[in-house]
Amino acid sequence: MRDVSCAPGEVRAVNDEADVCVLHRLDVREGHTGLGRKDGTRIGVVLDVETTGIGNDDVIIELALRRFRYDPDGVIVAIDKPYSWLEDPGRVLPEDIMRLTGITDADLAGRTIDDEEAIRLLCSATFVCAHNARFDRGHVERRMPEMAGLAWACSCNDVDWRAHGFDGRSLGWLLAQVGWFHDAHRAGDDVDAVIELLRHRCEDGSTVLAEMLATASAPSWRFEAVGAAFELKDALRLRGYRWDPTRKAWWREVPDARRVEEEWWLSGHVYSADANPKALGPRVERVTWHERYA
Repeated sequence: MRDVSCAPGEVRAVNDEADVCVLHRLDVREGHTGLGRKDGTRIGVVLDVETTGIGNDDVIIELALRRFRYDPDGVIVAIDKPYSWLEDPGRVLPEDIMRLTGITDADLAGRTIDDEEAIRLLCSATFVCAHNARFDRGHVERRMPEMAGLAWACSCNDVDWRAHGFDGRSLGWLLAQVGWFHDAHRAGDDVDAVIELLRHRCEDGSTVLAEMLATASAPSWRFEAVGAAFELKDALRLRGYRWDPTRKAWWREVPDARRVEEEWWLSGHVYSADANPKALGPRVERVTWHERYA
């Protein structure tokens, strides 16, 4: 073994064969980062929840969030202190959730989220971010209906990780690829992991945060293939459509730049005379980051 020292956040081999790398424990500290501009800054907040399970009837047992201030270039200039609350779900935790999170029934007994403080912090930000925003947003809005309509971004889906040379999109593995490790599956640690990823600079010098904000804040379009023939379900699935049992339609969200392309595809494959459609065309709705992931 040779030199094993490397700067935090840097992945470096520790021998000539380049078969071992050093990772540093993540330590996101409160205060100014010493980076970025002082003008035009805004506040973002990263949020994560742990729950009793993954179903819509499951509830939050831990809520963590942390605000940061960023400049117009997407550079994080300051980081707030962390906030975290446990909450008693009023039911016994499943064994797999206790193993996954390390949270026990005794930890949760009599505990509750400070709704007033959580709402104040969330409402102070321009946007809310989570690594799986559809999951976290759903649970937060069921728990605190007052939070419906906030702008949301997703560090998992609103960043083209593959284009930047990353493998996969799981939080822990993305973090490891930039030289860090953390205690996964606790809300506060996962929040800090997301903040560190948002600070990461891509090869062109821009930050992950800048790309995520550009993607999340741009409008997109939700196409619902209403009246599509049953026989087209496989073709729709291959195209990226998903079945919505509530609205009883196959749907897909596409960016603004690909709206015309999607209209042409549906016209030729779903709503042509040969396709036997039961409607004249798709239902199309504009989606902003206030509605996305709801």
